[in-house]
Amino acid sequence: MSGTFASLAVRNYRLWFIGALFGNTGTWMQRVAQDWIVLTVFSDDNGLAVGIVTALQFGPTLVISPLAGLMADRLNRHRVYMITQAAQAVLSFALGGLLLAGQMNLAGIYLFAVLGGLVGGFEAPFFQTFVGQLVGARLLSNAVGLNSANFNVARMLGPAAAGLALGIWPAGWVFLANGLSFVVTVGAVALMRPAEFNPMPSAPRAKGQLRAGLRYVRRRSDILVIFVVIGVVSCFGLNSQLTMGVMARGVFDRQAGDYGILGSLLAVGAVAGSLLAARRRRPRVRLVLAATVAFGVASGISALTPTYWTYAACGVLVGVTTLTLITAANSTLQLSVPPEIRGRVMSIYMMVFLGATPIGSPLIGWIADTWGPRWSVGVGSITALAVGLVMLIWAKAHWKVEVKLDHLLPPHLLVANPAAGEHLPGHGQPGHGQP
Repeated sequence: MSGTFASLAVRNYRLWFIGALFGNTGTWMQRVAQDWIVLTVFSDDNGLAVGIVTALQFGPTLVISPLAGLMADRLNRHRVYMITQAAQAVLSFALGGLLLAGQMNLAGIYLFAVLGGLVGGFEAPFFQTFVGQLVGARLLSNAVGLNSANFNVARMLGPAAAGLALGIWPAGWVFLANGLSFVVTVGAVALMRPAEFNPMPSAPRAKGQLRAGLRYVRRRSDILVIFVVIGVVSCFGLNSQLTMGVMARGVFDRQAGDYGILGSLLAVGAVAGSLLAARRRRPRVRLVLAATVAFGVASGISALTPTYWTYAACGVLVGVTTLTLITAANSTLQLSVPPEIRGRVMSIYMMVFLGATPIGSPLIGWIADTWGPRWSVGVGSITALAVGLVMLIWAKAHWKVEVKLDHLLPPHLLVANPAAGEHLPGHGQPGHGQP
């Protein structure tokens, strides 16, 4: 295989891709079912309650991610990833069983959200670094794009399936289905051949390794720009689970099936953005900033749409810009950070990316209840536009951009911070062979 689907030629990655498609589809089914029962069964269309459960689901990342990142630089990524998938299966089976038995309430939903967040927060850095071990540096950018496509195909299938299931069966069956999807993922990962993994350096045990990761990030202005942008957008703009629910109920007076359609159309755009990302060999920070501004524009348009179907159609555009932003940020980081410290850097990234959500979700839920659902979307648009434009202005003021020609490389961009005398990896640094 070549081009967009090149990584699928690798057997281990192909197994992972198939297993992850099942696991991600089940996860999206559960997320939709969880938010829907909180909104309609355990509260009276209370957006703040949905914001709280979202915060509890992602909040543990703030606490556990740094330690998990260090462990990802030390431990067997294959084994740990399989254990975390099995743990997610157990939690889904338990929650589904309790719901079907009528033994669940809002406090119980909150508890399971925290437990799932703990497992997910520990898993995230292992997942990020494990992909590189499956495909190697040459295909890493392609694999990151395909990972996003996988995630968003599931995001297209999962909400639609959940909306259909919730209209026919009790919600507990959706959670049981998610448990089965994780069983498939565990089986796929177990079939991999460790002998075919790409070697990746591991960090030996030593004092101060967490601080070393933080010092590395502080010295990289390009990484800091990505963290600022991702943190703000994740906090205020990437709350689609919540905002689509309150828009569907509070503005358009729709039911579960229509809520599922909104998530699926958002995923259609996200899949398109992911496949475009898979074709990029080496994304840059400038793409991250451009995508941030584009996301702000798309979100602003969707906040103003007059009908359910125009809002749903705007979800495609929001999906494209969202995934362009996320995959560009992820790929830029992974390709510019040495393997022996990548787990720690990616754990900080996941702490910013996922950890900002519990800060913003209750606020966005309160805005939906107080100012109206349209403002819950509009605030995300305004903040994305603001941070994207401010960072573009800052980058122009602090980074020198010029065209370099030499006899070894084609014309390429060289971006540097002249004040610190630094060349920024991933931005045309000589020796990377970047066009």
